[in-house]
Amino acid sequence: MRYQVVSSPKNVVWFLTLLTITVFFHCSATAKTQNSLKRGSSLSVEDDSDFLTSPDESFTCGFYGVGTNAYWFSTWFTNSKSRTVVWMANRDKPVNSLGSRVSLRNDGSLILTDVDGATVWQTSTNSSSLDVERAELLNSGNLVLKDAHGKILWQSFDFPTDTLLPNQPFTKSKKLISTLGRGTFGTGYFSFYFDNDNVLKLMYDGPDISSLYWPDPDYSVFLNGRTNYNSSRIAVLDDSGNFLSSDKLQFSASDMGVGVKRRLTMDYDGNLRLYSLNSLTGFWVITWEAMAELCKVHGICGRNGICIYTPQPKCSCPPGYEVVDTSNLNKGCKPKFNLTCSQSQQVKFVQIQQVDFYGFDLNYSEPISFDNCRKFCLEDCRCEAFSYRLTGEGRCYTKSALFNGYKSPNFPGSIYLRLPMSVEASLSTKLNASDACSRTNVTKVVVGSPSVYANSTKRLRWVYMYWFAFAVGAVEILFILSAWWLLFRRRGAAAPIEDGYHVISSQFRMFCYPELKKATKNFKEELGRGASGAVYKGVLADERVVAVKKLADIYQGEDVFWAEVSTIGKINHMNLVRIWGFCSDDKHRLLVSEYVENGSLDKHLFPPNFLGWKERFKVAIGIAKGLAYLHHECLEWVIHCDVKPENILLDSNFEPKIADFGLAKLSQRGSLSSMFSRIRGTKGYMAPEWALNLPITAKVDVYSYGVLILEMVKGIRLSSWVVEDSEDQEAELTRFVRVAKKKIRCGEDQWIEDMLDPRLEGQFSRNQAAKMVEIGVSCVEEDRSKRPTMDSVVQELLECADESHAGSPHKK
Repeated sequence: MRYQVVSSPKNVVWFLTLLTITVFFHCSATAKTQNSLKRGSSLSVEDDSDFLTSPDESFTCGFYGVGTNAYWFSTWFTNSKSRTVVWMANRDKPVNSLGSRVSLRNDGSLILTDVDGATVWQTSTNSSSLDVERAELLNSGNLVLKDAHGKILWQSFDFPTDTLLPNQPFTKSKKLISTLGRGTFGTGYFSFYFDNDNVLKLMYDGPDISSLYWPDPDYSVFLNGRTNYNSSRIAVLDDSGNFLSSDKLQFSASDMGVGVKRRLTMDYDGNLRLYSLNSLTGFWVITWEAMAELCKVHGICGRNGICIYTPQPKCSCPPGYEVVDTSNLNKGCKPKFNLTCSQSQQVKFVQIQQVDFYGFDLNYSEPISFDNCRKFCLEDCRCEAFSYRLTGEGRCYTKSALFNGYKSPNFPGSIYLRLPMSVEASLSTKLNASDACSRTNVTKVVVGSPSVYANSTKRLRWVYMYWFAFAVGAVEILFILSAWWLLFRRRGAAAPIEDGYHVISSQFRMFCYPELKKATKNFKEELGRGASGAVYKGVLADERVVAVKKLADIYQGEDVFWAEVSTIGKINHMNLVRIWGFCSDDKHRLLVSEYVENGSLDKHLFPPNFLGWKERFKVAIGIAKGLAYLHHECLEWVIHCDVKPENILLDSNFEPKIADFGLAKLSQRGSLSSMFSRIRGTKGYMAPEWALNLPITAKVDVYSYGVLILEMVKGIRLSSWVVEDSEDQEAELTRFVRVAKKKIRCGEDQWIEDMLDPRLEGQFSRNQAAKMVEIGVSCVEEDRSKRPTMDSVVQELLECADESHAGSPHKK
């Protein structure tokens, strides 16, 4: 049977007209796509398709518009949802939507001109500029000027704004400077740069003050894990997501590996973050950040302001103060009183617990009584407040100004504000947590005066020429978007929040049970099993390899499970296993985490396996850092309660990651009444407090860590029971500690060699081994008050981390 299509002449004309218009529109748009600009050519702001694209189409360079008539000559990620900008030529001087253009002139200079012909920006002009033949956008995102032989004579990589791209050298002459706020592009107050001591730092340089806040200014260069003994001052982010610097700063993206588009950005809120682009959604995901506690970013709440967690960072004013600008709380607070030096003015001090203002110290004294500290402030009319800390001995800091205020349950002291007696303020004033610590969003930008910049009508000709093609295209796009929406809805994918600022939304999400059942092939490959449940290997729809833990019945209680979920969703540290999400589907309770390649520590440390000294010391530091983060830096302070080799996983670089940290109940820091409803932990690693029914604090983790690093030193299980003779039974750990204390007390020369794993065959650092034994012994003290904190353990280990030593390679 034959089918014949009968068409009228009218239909044929209609079809040919539509085909001609569509082809013409497609060819016109395609003709504009280019990755180079020849000498004598230009790009116009009035033509939406007049831009450069990289050969692989990852980057676009052209005019980036915001609002009605503000445009910036920029480079951005083509495939990100918001066209994320990575470089700008004129970040503080946007040009108009009429007549502005960027031109590669015959003298070899690339120049940006406004509608009135005024030069807004241009590349440097020198003798080599005469050799420039073309401007070109590379696959790296680098905009370059080249001569006829392809030699680069100028490049945008030498003039970064707020973003560093992979393989873009970062040297002593460069800075990453934040924008003023989200949605704006003007130069902000936060910067990332090499300081004159050769160390990479973050600094707030605002209208009133300049203040360094990262790495931690309370510690020395070496205690922060850096070195200033370098003159090269160079750093780079590679294609795999590794950042390496001459000052020994090193970090890696949590999704480390090639094939991912990344950027390192100095964000408007003062935090330096590494982002990865999800190629499927076009949204950014945070894969590393410098500041775990945003309230420790200096200058974020302005003069007299205090940053608090609710749990997100918020700005508030102390008693006796009010906000300067209700539309922008970052401008700080102003006093509602007039404090004078007159002796007739009566003053009082208002205490705000666990609050500190960093810097601007008039005086520092230690040890000192509270009354004497108060007296120092009273006798100096410049003193606006004093900080008093109880850290073994009283410390007194009198303040001439109140900047960098923050409240933290981890701060061991209070600030005492000096106020006139007439000011009403409660001694237990609760900081106002209702005001968001955020910058105002700019949605409309207007540049210049009305006499020069008129309203634009530049898009009208597109409407007249292609109205029909646009209509057809709109219908097609609507169908495509509908199909994508239905696809993602069926997959149960949660819509991520743009820019990756809300890391919980973009990384931590709810999974449905059938999705995880499919990912694990019906829970086929078991990775391990413990008291908390069994763990299975799986592959998600986006090809991420994950570990899926089916929680045991002990975790089926709704209140316990949701408490755990709300906690672990906020936790992010390189030495903690990343939790991607959870499932709460009827009776099923599952946690989804990253898959760690090398398995648990016990499978590498204990016979017949072997771990070299270099790896052992690296693991000891990493575990300490992870626990210190849980105890001292998390927004909700977490006690692990089951630290043991089986819960320490090793990645491909033998970097340790603590697992199962979210499976313990939270403990309110400093509360003597905090008790757990049931005993947690593993026999041999459990602190005596569990058996004695004492309140459980972070010191139970310190005890377990002590057992763990002593096992790493000895290379065998110390937590198991052994029979020493026919009559007495003694724990191997107790015997090891007893012998170690005796040898240290007697000052034996070769005591450390007798305590170490004989399989090391002398390939170890004596000082590092001695330090680990000393720390381990102090951590397992029965009296928990004698055990150190995990942050002090980190500092002690870092002090000898840079020592050169002979370390045998890892052996299978």
